[in-house]
Amino acid sequence: MTDDVAINPDSARSQYYFRALICIAAAGTLASFNSFDPVNYLRLGTMAFIFIYVYVAYRLIQRAPEERQQLVATRLGHMDAGLIGFVLGLADFSLLPCALFVTMIQFNALLHGGGKKWALDNAALCVGIFVSLIVHNPRWVLATQLEISISSLIGLSTYFCVSAWYTYAQISDLRRRHQKSVQETINYKVKAYKLSRYISPTVWAAINEDKDKSLQTDRKRLTVFFSDIKDFSQLSEELEAETLTGLLNTYLSEMSKIVSQYGGTIDKFIGDGLMVIFGDFNSQGIKNDSIRCVSMAIAMRKRMKSLQREWVNQGVERPLEIRMGINTGYCTVGTFGTSHHLDYTVLGTHVNLASRLESAAAPGEILLSHETWSLCRDTIMCRCKGEISVKGFSHPIKVYQVMGLRKDMGVNNNFFEHNLDGFSIHLDTDKVRNYDRDKAIKLLEDAAKALKQKF
Repeated sequence: MTDDVAINPDSARSQYYFRALICIAAAGTLASFNSFDPVNYLRLGTMAFIFIYVYVAYRLIQRAPEERQQLVATRLGHMDAGLIGFVLGLADFSLLPCALFVTMIQFNALLHGGGKKWALDNAALCVGIFVSLIVHNPRWVLATQLEISISSLIGLSTYFCVSAWYTYAQISDLRRRHQKSVQETINYKVKAYKLSRYISPTVWAAINEDKDKSLQTDRKRLTVFFSDIKDFSQLSEELEAETLTGLLNTYLSEMSKIVSQYGGTIDKFIGDGLMVIFGDFNSQGIKNDSIRCVSMAIAMRKRMKSLQREWVNQGVERPLEIRMGINTGYCTVGTFGTSHHLDYTVLGTHVNLASRLESAAAPGEILLSHETWSLCRDTIMCRCKGEISVKGFSHPIKVYQVMGLRKDMGVNNNFFEHNLDGFSIHLDTDKVRNYDRDKAIKLLEDAAKALKQKF
């Protein structure tokens, strides 16, 4: 225990009891040496001082400021050792009392303070002996009288028994506290796990790793995703609460797994809706972030089709269909709220646009803004849907419908889109009218012929 750590009341009381036992044993040893013919006033005065010292020492610890209590207790421990050394000198260094008291000093020092206290207490013991040699001329008694031995043995035996009992009590108390601490740790872990289910995993990890400074407000270029279940309010009126709860939890659980698989951050659940952001934590660059986000949306749409079959088998007549909107742009991301409640989220015009695209999407449709499309068009096959009017925006917004991953389109690919220096093509075979078919083929053949002749 360091000098700047305060001792608790139980420790102060135990030290008082031990000091009292030591001093009583010392006073008893002196009393066995004292005789009234002639009277040895030095020994009598020392005995009186010992009893006064016990009381004064206790009061000093009680009145000391909390931050200085340990320092006062340590200094008093040194004084105890010095007083014992002085008593040994007055006891003419009788063999048995010397052996017992010196052993007691070693035991007490090592038990309560370790090596440093042991060295200082022994130094104080030597100082006490030296002072006793100045004021008293010892007779150096090697043989010990019976009454001296009995008084020393009773005092020291009592001290060691009480010390052993107190040490056992402390160990038992430590065991109980350890068991209680282990149980509290288990309870805290369970509560922490339950709490983590209500917080974004990314935010929870940042808090646990003491990286919550990374949650401060900042401007970042993010890809924002919104989705919801079409006509969910009407569905909630048709289904029983238990069925609806199970259905919604299954849907959100499956969608959350896909979000985690693609490295997104769930910002919040909005009833049956879901808001996900890419590019805040573990960003792989704005291009890869947008591709991961759109790929996630395609995976959600695919998983939704399999869930629809499962729900039909469970008796849900109306098939649940989701609509999704994605936008990329600079957003304000960080912690917002009050000192009592905080929320880590993203704000800004581009967040609102992603939400508006989701509302404008048809069931099963994924709509992208032009900026998101421009970042992922090499990987994602999209169809331009033209411009739409969006609430809150003064100008029309150009949107694109996601068809799928280019690598998955295969021989059934109805879209061809590519851009090179001096070359650009966008072909949607489903939109080519029959009377334009031959014209389109001729244009492609002429272009291919000209390109071959050039090289």
